[in-house]
Amino acid sequence: MTMEAAANKQSEKISMTAPVTMAQTDDKWRMHFVMPSQYTMHTLPKPNNPAVTLRALPSSNYAVNRFSWLASEERVAEKTNELLAWMRSNNLTPTAKPELARYNPPWTLPFLRRNEIMIAY
Repeated sequence: MTMEAAANKQSEKISMTAPVTMAQTDDKWRMHFVMPSQYTMHTLPKPNNPAVTLRALPSSNYAVNRFSWLASEERVAEKTNELLAWMRSNNLTPTAKPELARYNPPWTLPFLRRNEIMIAY
């Protein structure tokens, strides 16, 4: 597909099989949607909202702690501390702040939810 054809491609729904992460800066939140691996920057559907931008990120190594149930502040802090302790015990040095990744829509039952704390190293 050419760049021109990709730019004209209609938006399409993509199922939630990859994580959604959120980062807060001051009083604003930024959501990051990780696209499934079958897409490239040239084949991704064009966003139908001008506030949505697409960008490619370099590959990175992450340590990850997976957990279920709700991602409350307390649970996220607990899982982050567990992951940081594991990283220390394995001589891995964090290179970025921890990120929370969520994989399920809001109506998913808590015990079926998949969440992850991810820390680049």
